[in-house]
Amino acid sequence: MDVGRESLVREAPLLEMHGIVKTFPGVRALGGVDLDVRAGEVHCLLGQNGAGKSTLIKVLAGAHQPDEGVIFWRGEQVRLSTPQAALGLGIATIYQELDLVAGLTVADNVFLGREQAQLGFVRPRELNRRAGELLTRLGHPEIRPGAEVGSLPAASQQMVSIARALSQDARLIIMDEPSAVLDNEEVERLFTVIRDLTAHDVAVVYISHRLEEIREIGDRITVLKDGRTVATGLPARETPTREVITLMTGRDIEYVFPERHHRPPATAEPVLEVDDLGLRGAFSDVSFTVRPGEIVGLAGLVGSGRSEILETVYGARRATSGTVRVGGRRLRPGDVGVAVAAGVGLAPEERKSQALLLGESVARNISISSLTRFARGGFLSGAAERDAAREQVSALEVRPADVTREVRTLSGGNQQKVVLARWLLRECRVLLLDEPTRGVDVGARSEIYALVRDLADRGVAVVVVSSEIPEVLGLADRVLVVAEGRVVAEEPAAALDEHRVLDLVMEGTSTHGVPVHEGDVA
Repeated sequence: MDVGRESLVREAPLLEMHGIVKTFPGVRALGGVDLDVRAGEVHCLLGQNGAGKSTLIKVLAGAHQPDEGVIFWRGEQVRLSTPQAALGLGIATIYQELDLVAGLTVADNVFLGREQAQLGFVRPRELNRRAGELLTRLGHPEIRPGAEVGSLPAASQQMVSIARALSQDARLIIMDEPSAVLDNEEVERLFTVIRDLTAHDVAVVYISHRLEEIREIGDRITVLKDGRTVATGLPARETPTREVITLMTGRDIEYVFPERHHRPPATAEPVLEVDDLGLRGAFSDVSFTVRPGEIVGLAGLVGSGRSEILETVYGARRATSGTVRVGGRRLRPGDVGVAVAAGVGLAPEERKSQALLLGESVARNISISSLTRFARGGFLSGAAERDAAREQVSALEVRPADVTREVRTLSGGNQQKVVLARWLLRECRVLLLDEPTRGVDVGARSEIYALVRDLADRGVAVVVVSSEIPEVLGLADRVLVVAEGRVVAEEPAAALDEHRVLDLVMEGTSTHGVPVHEGDVA
């Protein structure tokens, strides 16, 4: 930190929260949280899923009212009674689950509720101009202000949400997992924006499970555990990773990948065969095989076509060319039911919107793909369904272990375990994992790594996609590097490192030039 920056963060806090308590029916989400944030700093808020981070930022955003505790803003005690009250003070929040209106334009979303009007009419040209300026400042001038925001990829939608916060002239911006859908280059652009903000005395509360990001962008750290502050004011760059993890979890955790106990023989027949698969406008000529017990990773940048490949193999998208075979049997394109019956399971990137029935119980979310096995004389046996779910909850250590609880109340890591439990119950032969640890804390992440390895050891063929290249290399036996919708390299994971993967991505991008367009696939 330079001298000017250091003097800024030594000043009196911009925000102070003391003894914040928040209780919901049957749950004490916050049991006494203290936090202070200074102008011009990046203050990183860390903790496992369920530690209270989300509840705390909703209190700060005016969405929840604390039962106890006081909040000071610029030295004066305040009551953040509504989100509008928080915005009025200069506190803006960018949630992990983006709250954009899909049917409106980018500019409309940036200035939603604050449109410029003259004689009662909204001035779209002015809105577009100002939105364009904000997006250019964010390093994304290619995002058109007039585009419908629902048509944009997730990374671009994230930038629109950040532009909205900038448009509100905020003095404190809360960023909840802002890098979860960004590739490495976009994360660096985001960090450039954050540094520009803090240079102008704007404070940032930054929440991330990626500890390497905390070291790069953070100034100080506050750690929550079980709804309480267990450490605050720690220097982000100097505090050892092991100390941070111990504070978050209450125990020592090796932040490494578990060892493989069994590796598939090279002579084993593949259980999954993908041959010249293509999806018009997304990818083409993708071929690979996966043997029982093998983990194959797909590495590449956001937008390279990795997720679309998994979804097409699963049948959620209808292939425009090529074939998928499981156990030698060709699957009908675009038919999820056929894929599931053949033993294919998918844990998608957006588990809340694509995998989970949030208002249903843990038991129903686990059993949903296996309901026929619980039918008794034409009726569903709820007792048998719950008993089977309890076995999976126990095996995967889902917490809390109540299978009647609504799945929406679980932390991100435990929700991901529920998705995996569904396919364990189904006894799938092929498991497709898209960003399996996105939004998952370090403790649950280690558990999911061990679970994936255990599944492979049992003979399940696993395909994993992750934006974190070290995660792909650490989990996989073999890696396919994907660039611009094509597989540009295939190597044993042990022969690669992060720099080599990025080199291959860049070589593939320059070779193919532009993404696959509608006429590129037969």
